[in-house]
Amino acid sequence: MERSQARTGDLSWRLSSHPITLLFFLGFRISSLLFYLLGSLFTTNFILVFIITILLLAADFYYLKNIAGRRLVGLRWWNEVDPASGDSHWVFESQDRSGSPESGAPSQNATDKRFFWLALYAQPAWWVLLAIVSIVRLLNPIWLSLIVIALILTITNTLAFSRCDKFSQASSLASSAMYSGGMAKSLAGGLFSRLFRG
Repeated sequence: MERSQARTGDLSWRLSSHPITLLFFLGFRISSLLFYLLGSLFTTNFILVFIITILLLAADFYYLKNIAGRRLVGLRWWNEVDPASGDSHWVFESQDRSGSPESGAPSQNATDKRFFWLALYAQPAWWVLLAIVSIVRLLNPIWLSLIVIALILTITNTLAFSRCDKFSQASSLASSAMYSGGMAKSLAGGLFSRLFRG
């Protein structure tokens, strides 16, 4: 029996550029769901299950936003508030992951990218499913409040990283168009030809 060789992009944590970061990321993503689902098997104290689930969700939010996003896919986001006007705006930052020798940037690991985006979108979907189950079964409404908090935290990260990824793709497309030579040469050539044609 032949063993198939793992290829780049497969869902195997061993292929990750940052396996410890990836394992902690997946651990935090899974732990809040598992504790919510299985916590009542270990204790009948709702408050304990609620608090531990909230702490796991907060740890997941922090780790994803500040560590895993930056190390696995090179994306970061934060929210800034203008002290003068009180307006808030989101700031997105992306690391060059082209792997080009000119920039000296590391290349994007396909395994890290697949794990990151799959886990990022899967967790809010699971919480939505749990919300539907909670509403249909008409369980204690306080459980629904925990699900709402989980949805707020997970959807915020999901939307922020999605917007950050779109921002990084748009900025890399614009920079490659401007600096690849084709667009810059045609703009400069057109400008100089108009100046000297008189």
